[in-house]
Amino acid sequence: MLHKTYHTRCGDIHYWVTPAPSASGYTLVFLPGLTADHRLFDKQVEYFAGRFSMLVWDAPGHAASWPFTLDFTLADKANWLHEILQAEHIEHPVIVGQSMGGYVAQMFMQLYPGQLRGFVSVDSAPLGRRYITSAELWLLERMEPVYRHYPWKWLKRSGCNGVAVSTYGRDLMRGMMDTYEGDQARYAKLSGHGFRILAEAIRADLPYEIDCPAMLLCGDHDAAGSCKRYDKAWHKVTGIPLHWIKNAGHNANTDNPDQVNALIDDFLASLPQ
Repeated sequence: MLHKTYHTRCGDIHYWVTPAPSASGYTLVFLPGLTADHRLFDKQVEYFAGRFSMLVWDAPGHAASWPFTLDFTLADKANWLHEILQAEHIEHPVIVGQSMGGYVAQMFMQLYPGQLRGFVSVDSAPLGRRYITSAELWLLERMEPVYRHYPWKWLKRSGCNGVAVSTYGRDLMRGMMDTYEGDQARYAKLSGHGFRILAEAIRADLPYEIDCPAMLLCGDHDAAGSCKRYDKAWHKVTGIPLHWIKNAGHNANTDNPDQVNALIDDFLASLPQ
């Protein structure tokens, strides 16, 4: 994949894209979650290589996409993603968003209705205000001090073990957290900012309609916040199919890539041509 950059008012976004369109006509856009980076989807990029065009980024402020001024909103992230897709001449992609990446996808659909061919949520949750309690929103807006004051070794251990149950998934997350080694203030600021813009988007109480074929994937051992509860409610309210990923935590695509890849494959095969 080709490594490229996109300039914004806050800094440069680094992303990787396949050099030529695939015969399938599909482009998979992989969006990692908060504090993770493009390596989160290594098993998916490897699996779909040669069959589908792909794009994956280090989200604004993350890993290679640093330095970056953290004064942007979730809508800004969706707008920048749209601009990158335009620059790459990518129309009607399928977004696979893990955790925060799934929120970016929902904001993208809010701002650019009808532009996605499909959406796969991996351990993400709905942006709708109806799904979250006031207490949960209050906590989201106040997480930075938590990450700033806890010992880094504890944060790193809980950050790895809390999102993955497999050796591969935990080692991968540990490697991604190494990016912030020696700069806990950056990690805390990045995390706190991410939770605040998420809370801001939820408080906006916009429709956030899923206007394309979609699928919800959630690790059966996902212990991050109330993700399992949110996904059950999301499925019940919208009827979007929900699949439980066996022996997987919050980063389900790293814990059980075989099941996740097979489900994405089946999902792509079901999309209208």
